[in-house]
Amino acid sequence: METPGSQSSLHRANLERVVRAVRLAGSLTQAEIARTTGLSAATVSNIVRELKDGGTVEVTPTSAGGRRARSVSLSGDAGIVIGVDFGHTHLRVAIGNLAHQVLAEESEPLDVDASAAQGFDRAEELVSRLIDATGVDRTKVAGVGLGVPGPIDVESGTLGSTAILPGWGGTKPAEELRERLGVPVHVDNDANLGALGELVWGSGKGVRDLAYIKVASGVGAGLVIEGKIYRGPGGTAGEIGHITLDESGPVCRCGNRGCLETFAAARYVLPLLQPSHGPGLTMEGVVRLARDGDPGCRRVIADVGRHIGSGVANLCNLLNPSRVVLGGDLAEAGELVLGPIRESVGRYAIPSAARQLSVLPGALGGRAEVLGALALALSEMGDSTLLDGTPAAAAPAFT
Repeated sequence: METPGSQSSLHRANLERVVRAVRLAGSLTQAEIARTTGLSAATVSNIVRELKDGGTVEVTPTSAGGRRARSVSLSGDAGIVIGVDFGHTHLRVAIGNLAHQVLAEESEPLDVDASAAQGFDRAEELVSRLIDATGVDRTKVAGVGLGVPGPIDVESGTLGSTAILPGWGGTKPAEELRERLGVPVHVDNDANLGALGELVWGSGKGVRDLAYIKVASGVGAGLVIEGKIYRGPGGTAGEIGHITLDESGPVCRCGNRGCLETFAAARYVLPLLQPSHGPGLTMEGVVRLARDGDPGCRRVIADVGRHIGSGVANLCNLLNPSRVVLGGDLAEAGELVLGPIRESVGRYAIPSAARQLSVLPGALGGRAEVLGALALALSEMGDSTLLDGTPAAAAPAFT
């Protein structure tokens, strides 16, 4: 039995610090581990050797700053995590290992009018299909990250009322999926997971303060402060879509008038082009036409960019992020939308905040949320289970 403050207890704590640093980053050199954990280079070297001998980590030669180095990552067979992303029109599932390698990924259409139970049944089927296809050991599933397009109450885990997935309001998504899979499930809204995905794998790598703006059927933001997702006490932080731009503007689904969402979300933007382009137009189609030179689509995208930029300027004045990452189909418009966003930021944000800000398109496209779900599962699992060799000890493996 370890005594708190004893040498063995301190050693165990240091082991867990190193494992956590590697788990969250995917891979680190030993020098990076020392900087991240505050441990000495000699201590890190000894711990890495011990973890390697125990099969917890893998060490491969690499280079850093032109010098030879050793890259440390968790063993590929140390455990498995699963990401599940429910969108307005899709269900996407990914399976990854603890070394941040995506082993399988698949997406299929989702009827937004389907019941929550049907949606979770579909998710269970797709997860099982991917597990079978990859041949991974089901007993090594350490956890599931789940994304939904709506606010999640932090205390109860309940999905708030949402017009994106009708009939899902009041459900407890993590509990529903946990009952089906039999492993720990961690849930968050899609904008937060998009931010987490870009932070770990995409345009946010190396940044500790950023905002991920997702423009789709709604408009939301995932906020990263000091390297961590900021959710607020009720889980509703980042609802940038409901910043008021015009008190006399269109009525929003939230009941207010002139919210940013009414000037930028697909459901409000697409009808503007129907008289000239006909029905059936999607935001993806608008972006494609704009890139091909269509003047109407280019004008609408520029207007949307300016409106988003007004909301981003408010974020700059309040939180002073160093980077804004634009996600969703709109990000594929590139400078057609990013230029107007920067223009509005320059006009409405405090000059010092605007100068420090970079506005970039997301690097992950439609995969940002499901990869963020993988990252959520990775961040929530315990390190002691890895050291004990039982990554799924918190719950029985699903069948």
